[in-house]
Amino acid sequence: MNVNAAVAAAAAIAGLCTGVIAMLAFRWSERDQARPTRSSLHTDAVLPPGVDTVLSVLRSSAVVLDEADSVVKASSAAYALGLVRGGKLAVEPMLQMARDTRRDGEIRQVELDLPRRGSGRGDALAVSARVAPLGSRLVLLLVEDLTEARRIEAVRRDFVANVSHELKTPVGALSLLSEAVMDAAEDPEAVNRFAGRMQIEATRLTNLVQELIDLSRVQNDDPLEDSEPVRVDELVAEAIDRCRQQAGSKQITIAAGGTADLHVWGNRGQLAAALGNLVENAVNYSPARTRVGIAARHITAPGGDLIEIAVTDQGIGISEKDRERIFERFYRVDPARSRATGGTGLGLAIVKHVAASHGGEVTVWSAEGQGSTFTLRLPEAGSVRDRDRRRPRGADNSLIGGPLPTPEVLP
Repeated sequence: MNVNAAVAAAAAIAGLCTGVIAMLAFRWSERDQARPTRSSLHTDAVLPPGVDTVLSVLRSSAVVLDEADSVVKASSAAYALGLVRGGKLAVEPMLQMARDTRRDGEIRQVELDLPRRGSGRGDALAVSARVAPLGSRLVLLLVEDLTEARRIEAVRRDFVANVSHELKTPVGALSLLSEAVMDAAEDPEAVNRFAGRMQIEATRLTNLVQELIDLSRVQNDDPLEDSEPVRVDELVAEAIDRCRQQAGSKQITIAAGGTADLHVWGNRGQLAAALGNLVENAVNYSPARTRVGIAARHITAPGGDLIEIAVTDQGIGISEKDRERIFERFYRVDPARSRATGGTGLGLAIVKHVAASHGGEVTVWSAEGQGSTFTLRLPEAGSVRDRDRRRPRGADNSLIGGPLPTPEVLP
């Protein structure tokens, strides 16, 4: 009996322990389910309803911080800008703004220059940061990248300053010349001389205004809206006719050559203006009794077939330091010579924009004392004739630093 009683008692104790352990495990499980884990703090469940949807459509970089300054949610743009690293906000001024806003609930905004990741100290990232409370515990940080807007604004300011300077010169000259005409009213010879100068300055002013209009048009218009197959032969003939008078006065021979029946696709007016500017520059900056060559050919490129139009002169050439800037607006290699020829400094800028908007490019080869070659490359639109039947019109089709094509069109 004593043995049986002992066995029964032991069984009862074991059952009691098992029940206690099961109850504790159940309560522990319930507590774990009720306790928010570290990972759950970084889920959308902690955000107020609808906030996650709004953040997903914002263009600005978005970061949500909790009361411990930990990142609850951050957009991919915020990581790309380097704002978030290791789950923390990496920009101290923004972090301080978030703390101040969490303390008093006020919305704050500031513009900062941040070092760009992987670049030198001089290459800064301009941003605008705005911090606002999000509920009772969270803070929302929105960051807008202003770098490109700042660059465009700087370009616009420089452009306006340059235009003002360029317009002031002929306008001031016209004002002075008109006063001189009034003072010399009784001297017919002086009046004629001053009137001639007034015509020159008026022409320069007209050309400047027209080129400003042309530059604005090629920057804002989409050339594909009015695009069509354009014959290169017609563009070359039009460019030669445009410069025939200037070339004749300097006894400059204009020679056209290369491959016939080539076509490019684009806006005819813009393409004619671009090639005309290249030929006009070649004539204006070439010494008297020299030659200017225009040659076109078809080339095969990895991205598709191209038409290459080269304009070569026998001028003084362009130095290496100037070649890097000649396509800038209002930049002149020789300002005194440019003003003497009526140049505005916008011709090559127009060529660059036309080439880029048509999916092409313009390049320059030059050596001081040997002349220059400007090459315009544009996508081919196809030929009316079969490519195998194209006839070369020059004995030598070399476009860079070689002999000029055989003369065909003369001034």
